[in-house]
Amino acid sequence: MSSRRTVLACVAAASAALSMAATPALAKDVVKIAFVGPLTGGVSNVGLGGRNSADLAVRLRNADPKAKYTYELVTQDDECKPNVGVQVATKVAADRSIIAGVTHYCSAVAMATTGVYHRFGLPAVVWGAVLPDVTYANNFKEIHRVNGTMINQNDVAAKFMTGLGYKKWAVIHDTTDYGKGHNKYFSEYLKKYGGNIVGTFGVTADQQDFTTELTRIRELKPDVIYFGGLTPLGVRIRTQMEKLGIKAQLQGTSGIKSDAYISGAGKELAEGSLSFIEGAPWEKLPGGLFFTGKYSQQKYGEPAEAYGPFAFAAANLIMDAVEKAGPDRKKVLEILNKTKDVDTIVGKVTFDDHRQNIVPLITKYVVENGAWVVWEDSSYGKGKRKLAGL
Repeated sequence: MSSRRTVLACVAAASAALSMAATPALAKDVVKIAFVGPLTGGVSNVGLGGRNSADLAVRLRNADPKAKYTYELVTQDDECKPNVGVQVATKVAADRSIIAGVTHYCSAVAMATTGVYHRFGLPAVVWGAVLPDVTYANNFKEIHRVNGTMINQNDVAAKFMTGLGYKKWAVIHDTTDYGKGHNKYFSEYLKKYGGNIVGTFGVTADQQDFTTELTRIRELKPDVIYFGGLTPLGVRIRTQMEKLGIKAQLQGTSGIKSDAYISGAGKELAEGSLSFIEGAPWEKLPGGLFFTGKYSQQKYGEPAEAYGPFAFAAANLIMDAVEKAGPDRKKVLEILNKTKDVDTIVGKVTFDDHRQNIVPLITKYVVENGAWVVWEDSSYGKGKRKLAGL
């Protein structure tokens, strides 16, 4: 080869190398997953915490060089209203570019939308709704749930409270499917464990004044008021109990396990309130500590709240399935349906034959000094402080 040809060949090779160096790596395909929850309204604090947590899962996955895809979170507000939930679920499910969804905190909304996801074949992983019928009323293979149900909650709650020595309860529940479900299961388990309900009162989800119900409850002199409903009503009931001089212990469900309950009722009135939530105390799990650290680094404007870790786990289950099967709804569904002993920040996840996570533990929480504390770690649990009426 002549020197001229050699030079030309070297120039061509160098030019090609420079061209390759200047060419960015091939972009990864974008895969969309949905998040649906209450971003406005009375329980928006929980919805925003769930959204942030799903967003965190997406951000961490996108930062992982081993990820095959780039993920995009499509967020929708269901307002904790069934009719709105159906509208946004239909919008999400009809968009074929969305492969799966992290869906719903409010049980009434989750119930209303199961048929939508089934009809469109969209895999949905519920991150917060606790009504058993969400997974058990139908055999829709598209519907999964990472959190447990109110059955587990109320069994543990009734046994725990009677074990403390309480005898008499008054029950206040909202008249949505969520509240009626809690009333049903708690009443059944309380009878099993020897407790006595002296009065049951159904109230609307937007009720403001509870003077009539609480005046009657004051006359009945219960040891405990059991509240089956969400944070906004829980705050009103607790503050109005104080105005009427009712000193009974307040026992709530997972529906009041939020920072908004403490800030709304005030530190003093919230003190000693109880809540029961599915799963191990994720704050103590290695994955939970990782989650809280990463969440803090992102400087979200809202706390993750009680169900944020479940939304984080749900998003990761979906992305794991996409990584294995590709962005195909049917293939992702097949993988999700076979979920067994998968490690997540809320513990191992195994779906039963109705795609319901088998949750063996319920964590008991009490408000102490302005924060929700795992019962066993609290001064109450250690016998240094007493709940009302003990």
